[in-house]
Amino acid sequence: MIISKLETNIVKKTLVKCGWLISLDPKIGELKEAELLIEGDRIAAAGIRLDAAHDELIDASEMIVMPGLIDAHIHVWQCGLRGIGSEWLGPDYHANIHANLATKYQPQDNYLGNLVGSLNQIDGGVTTVLDFCHNLKSLEQAERAIDALEETGIRAVFAHGTAKPPTAPGGVPFTHVPHPRDRVEALRKGRLASDDRLVTMAMAVLGPHYGTLEVAEQDLRLAREFGLLSTSHATRRYADCVAPRGYVRLAEAGLLGPDHNIVHANYFDDAELDAVLGAGATITSTVLVELHGHAADPLTVRVRARGVMPSIGIDVEPIVTGDMFREMQGALLHARWATVRDNESAGKPPMKTIGVRSREALEWATIGNARVIGLEDRIGTLTPGKKADITMLRASDLNLFPVHDPIFAVVEQAHAGNVDTVIIDGAVKKRHGKLLFSQDTLRRRQVELAESASRVMREGNFALRAA
Repeated sequence: MIISKLETNIVKKTLVKCGWLISLDPKIGELKEAELLIEGDRIAAAGIRLDAAHDELIDASEMIVMPGLIDAHIHVWQCGLRGIGSEWLGPDYHANIHANLATKYQPQDNYLGNLVGSLNQIDGGVTTVLDFCHNLKSLEQAERAIDALEETGIRAVFAHGTAKPPTAPGGVPFTHVPHPRDRVEALRKGRLASDDRLVTMAMAVLGPHYGTLEVAEQDLRLAREFGLLSTSHATRRYADCVAPRGYVRLAEAGLLGPDHNIVHANYFDDAELDAVLGAGATITSTVLVELHGHAADPLTVRVRARGVMPSIGIDVEPIVTGDMFREMQGALLHARWATVRDNESAGKPPMKTIGVRSREALEWATIGNARVIGLEDRIGTLTPGKKADITMLRASDLNLFPVHDPIFAVVEQAHAGNVDTVIIDGAVKKRHGKLLFSQDTLRRRQVELAESASRVMREGNFALRAA
């Protein structure tokens, strides 16, 4: 229940009465029957009986109040193709998506995918995404993708990427084409000039697994010239890389640091992993997708063993669910299983305590993800001074009730359907289990998205195997 007074203050104050508060701030901890005060777009205070003046009261006394989930790697534009690749393996993804369907996308297709995809993320308790938008053929297509992010009100790092079409006769393969400077400059000097907006900019570059070393070097220098985070895919075995051991060479050249995020990296050996982490680069695992089609483990356990907090994301909705709770649960389950397996393989005595705590998985989906996308000073914990990005779950839902430990409930029992309220940048985006987005507009956009996806698949002569 939300009770409002007539607002007279310049900065609106909202008091949240929490059943359980998961702050993930070590100074605040996890509290029962606590209160959270929001002033404008920021968290002002958290604790027991704040007795704070307020303009609005949110009664979350039967809810778990937690930091908004962060998805550190998702291709939001693909949501219209949801589920079509549930039985694909790795080569099928590139052949069907990048070499075919992605080439059929027009600017409005990106808008529709990003709009519905972002709303789905908010609906599921995600307040921030890194949108790895890598089917772009024009500035207009990028602009429409950004339009959708802004329309939904999600916090987003828009990572501008490029299309990867088949090589035309006599043409240059995409592996040899640097990131388009003109588009980067237009966006960075235009609507995405500020790093204080709700939607900010990054570059989704090819990296040495999908581009030449020269292209990788040029792209990373371009990102740094414009002060941008860059991110790249590393999914290939060494023999299949365009530039084998390219990440080591980039690290040696001083081109890797905290401003570069590598996604997957399942096939990195210890030397390459140590090189990139030693340079300060970050790694994000998309565990459900990686378990779906890779022969090597997700890197969460190996990254964690080196004293670095893992990061996770959903990745590809054509293959796996867009529910970040499922991704978090899958990441935890894999890490626990791999820890037990590795302990057994090393001939050590059976483990007497669980190898990976539930709290860690929640931290990966919040603190760890905020860090790799460069926003750890703003989001990831419910710390006074940080942005008010908050998710609330109904603790009375049958799959959560009764709650004995709120972190256990969130990490191992919850799903997107438990999300009651979502606040982003101090603004309520979901309330009483319903998005506060025009339902008439959403219904129209859903119809348009279905039509868009059908047209794209028709133009690509794509049919589901089961159809």
